[in-house]
Amino acid sequence: MSATSHKAGFVSIVGKPNAGKSTLMNALVGKRLSIITSKAQTTRHRIMGIISGDSFQIVYSDTPGIIEPQYELQQNMMRFVQSSLTDADLILWIVELGEKMDAELRLIQNISTALIPVILIINKIDLAKGTQLQDKLDYWKHQVANTAVKEVIPVSALRNTNIELVMNSIMNQLPVHPPYFPKDSLTDKPERFFVSEIIREKIFENYKKEVPYSSEVVITEFKEEENIIRIRAEIYVERKSQKGILIGKQGSALKKVGTEARKEMELFFQKKVFLEQFVKVEPDWRKKKGKLKRFGYSN
Repeated sequence: MSATSHKAGFVSIVGKPNAGKSTLMNALVGKRLSIITSKAQTTRHRIMGIISGDSFQIVYSDTPGIIEPQYELQQNMMRFVQSSLTDADLILWIVELGEKMDAELRLIQNISTALIPVILIINKIDLAKGTQLQDKLDYWKHQVANTAVKEVIPVSALRNTNIELVMNSIMNQLPVHPPYFPKDSLTDKPERFFVSEIIREKIFENYKKEVPYSSEVVITEFKEEENIIRIRAEIYVERKSQKGILIGKQGSALKKVGTEARKEMELFFQKKVFLEQFVKVEPDWRKKKGKLKRFGYSN
């Protein structure tokens, strides 16, 4: 394949919280790189997933959901969104089946009138009833008329419905360019990042109310040996009461998180994992720029 016909580009996936951005990227890349839970705002960082073929390389960016920031952490999350758009060659704008254009989608609406080409994805079509899908297709085609939106594609990211159509559309829009990363690259994130994301996912799955949103995971040790990976993780919460909830009676809740996370890590790394977890209190860390920078949110 000659360099003059090789395609490569950055594809940013944007949308509101819980629209299915992470599920879509994982379906497109073919590996779980982003947290997928039923709770909104689980993706806090810009996560790149890279897929390569002989004649192409697509660099996907899964971004936090579009929200109106209320505190410093959320402002950082929105900066991740903005940065993913500055180098985008193509935008996948994802909406849920029941969604309508509203104030929270202003940012994306502005994007769709810019010069960057956009593919609008209507997700969760497996939930459609009667004429709902056709009605939504008609609605969104009207909303994005005379914008940079090149195509409107209905999908079910969860069930892999029409993922191939999305891939074909992306390939049509990609610019001719040499690959940006080695062809065997899967992501730009280090292994420690995915360890922390797996633990954070298990916290979201096992706790309610404010605990998951007040938690941050820092990997202080990642030591890979021949037959095992030894990992030490520190879980930060904002209040002493949250620490008690996270640990649970006689450590039972934290043990459950650790067991589930370890099993997930062993699947991810295809290797035995020894995991130690420690819970610490860092008051109001989500509002402190210094702590956010230490936790990797400077942008």
